[in-house]
Amino acid sequence: MQSPLFVITGATGHIGYALLKKLEERGARVRILIRKDTPVFDGIECEKVYGDVTDPDSLSAAFKDADVVFHLAGIIDINVGNEDMIWKVNFEGTKNVVRAAQKCGVRRLVYASSVDAYIPLPNDQLMRETDRFEPDALDGTYAKTKAAATNFVLDAVHNEGLDAVVVFPGACIGPYDFKVSNVGEMVRMYMHGHFPASVAFGAYNFVDVRDVADGMIAAAEKGRTGEGYILCGEKISTDGFIATVAEVCGKKPPRIHLSEGIVKLAAPIMEVYYKLSHTTPLFTRYTVRKLTANCNFSIEKAQKELGYNPMSVRQSVQDMVAWIREYEKQ
Repeated sequence: MQSPLFVITGATGHIGYALLKKLEERGARVRILIRKDTPVFDGIECEKVYGDVTDPDSLSAAFKDADVVFHLAGIIDINVGNEDMIWKVNFEGTKNVVRAAQKCGVRRLVYASSVDAYIPLPNDQLMRETDRFEPDALDGTYAKTKAAATNFVLDAVHNEGLDAVVVFPGACIGPYDFKVSNVGEMVRMYMHGHFPASVAFGAYNFVDVRDVADGMIAAAEKGRTGEGYILCGEKISTDGFIATVAEVCGKKPPRIHLSEGIVKLAAPIMEVYYKLSHTTPLFTRYTVRKLTANCNFSIEKAQKELGYNPMSVRQSVQDMVAWIREYEKQ
């Protein structure tokens, strides 16, 4: 009897690549949907199908005979001006994935949504899983698209019998950041001495990308159909995170601490700079709003039902810095 076939969309992304590595370690049969090949896949045993989530025909070829599809392909963009493409990939692309999974008889779909799909509760209240989302009440195109796509997946479960599980990762850190996320850019800047100031406000919930990958595999194996699982890690202040990065890098933490008011004033100017220079955005108006919003998420459900057990921010940062140093030698 042939072993199960796992398909990954978005394997070039941070979580997608970590998931591919985890499945490879298990000796699983894996197929990845990619738009073009890249050296990061060299030496990894997997089948490659070329296509795109916006192309339904390519999805049929990718999902043929698949037991589980992990859908991670999407655009995470905190800059302005790319709204139409974000909707096309994150929402319409997910609709295409659901239809292709149904057409091809995929046993289970595991969809990676985001904690950004949740409306932040006031007064730092603990946020738990919900089964309905309100895109219009959310801040930012990315959050709106993830909420709308999650509703579509869950509607297909309840109304059409789709076997799907949804996971909600937090802000990912850790190794395999080939595309350089905004957090990865900040860590790199600090490692190279180009990040002279810290931020004296805000906090976020960080999770190691490998823990999210483990959580997604557990969701495929043990998750209940139609259920969602928050896959977050440790809540830490912005200043505390930067101090952790400094300590891991063997450097002193920044002596300058920028206030929320100063960053708010500078953010519109920085947005123009990021767009013109084609650099990874760090501090935008959206970033400021996210850092000051509630990020107190419960992982109790994932712990109980999936055996989810995320590592500390410090351990993840240590591994991230070590990976960046090794990657930059290549």
